[in-house]
Amino acid sequence: MTALQAPPAAPELLAHCAGLVRPALRQAVGRLHPWLGEMAAYSFGWCEVGGAPATASGGKGVRQALAVLGARAAGADEHAGIPAAVAVELVHVFSLLHDDIMDGDATRRRRPAVWKAYGTGPAVLAGDALFALAVETLAAVPQGAGAVRLLSAALADLMRGQADDLLFTGRPCTGPDRVTVEEYRSMAEAKTGALLGCAAALGALLGGADEDTTSALDRAGRHLGIAFQLVDDVLGIWGDPAVTGKPAGGDLRERKKTYPVLAALDSPAGRALPELLDSPGRSEEAAELIEAAGGRTAALAEARTHTATARALLSRAPLAAGAAGDLLTVLDFLVGREL
Repeated sequence: MTALQAPPAAPELLAHCAGLVRPALRQAVGRLHPWLGEMAAYSFGWCEVGGAPATASGGKGVRQALAVLGARAAGADEHAGIPAAVAVELVHVFSLLHDDIMDGDATRRRRPAVWKAYGTGPAVLAGDALFALAVETLAAVPQGAGAVRLLSAALADLMRGQADDLLFTGRPCTGPDRVTVEEYRSMAEAKTGALLGCAAALGALLGGADEDTTSALDRAGRHLGIAFQLVDDVLGIWGDPAVTGKPAGGDLRERKKTYPVLAALDSPAGRALPELLDSPGRSEEAAELIEAAGGRTAALAEARTHTATARALLSRAPLAAGAAGDLLTVLDFLVGREL
C-alpha cells in the first residue's frame, strides 16, 4: 500500500504556526525551576542532557497549529490562539513524559526518553510541572475560567482513555471479557481525540467564537484523533522503522489491543492469532495473519470514516474564510500517512 504524500502546504503551515508559538512557549518554560526547565527543554528538543543547545525534533506541532487555526476560524487574529497553543503543547508533552514511563518506552523521537535520560522520578516531576504551567497559562487570559474548564474536561477524558488503554493489555483476546471495537473507539477518542479537539476549540474560544463553533471544532478534533490513532496502529505493525522511529511490530510484542488486532480477532481467519500474540518472536507471523484476516483493511476503512466525519463537521461549521481549508490541510497531513 502506497502512502499518500502530505499536502505541499502542510509542512509550511505547521512551521508557520510553530514559529508563531515558539517564543511564548520558551517564555513559559523559562518560568519553571531551572532543573525542571532543562528537562522540559530536552523534551521539546531544544537542548541535550546538561543544557547544551540542540536542534532535535520536537514533534509535528499539530496541536499548537490547531489552536492557532481555531482562533483564525473564529475570525480573530491568529495571535489570539497563542496561549491556547502553549497550553495544549505543554499538556501534550506532559502526557508523553508519563506515557513513556507507563509503557516502558526508552526512546522518544530517536533520543532517550526523559525518564531514561534523567530518571523516573524527575521525569514524573517535570511532567507535573508542565501540566501546572499549562493551567497557569490559560488562567492568565481574559477568558481564563472557560478556557481552564475546557482544558480540564479534555484532561479528564485523556486520563480515562489512558487508563482504558493500559487495562486493555491485560484483558483476554477472546471470550466475554475481550476488548471490543466499540470500547477501542471510546478509548481512542478520549486518549488521542480529546486534546486535538480541545486545541481547536480553545483557540476558537480565545478568538471569541460562540459555543456552537467551539463545539463543532471539538467534535471534529475528536474524530480526527480516532482516525490518527487508527493510522498510528497500522504504522505500529507495518510501518517502516526508519520513518516511524519505532521498532517494527513493537505493538504486537507488547500485546497491545490495537484496532487491526481487534478486527482480526473478530474474523474467522484470525482464530490462530491469540496463540501467535502469546508467543515471543512470532510477531512477524502475527502481522501476516492480521493482514490476511482483514485487520489492516478494516482499520484504514474506519480511519476514512472518521476523517469524513471530521470533514463534514468542519464544512458545516461557520468558520472564517481560509481557516477551514487550513484545518483540512492539517487533517490530511495527520491521517494521510497510510490512507
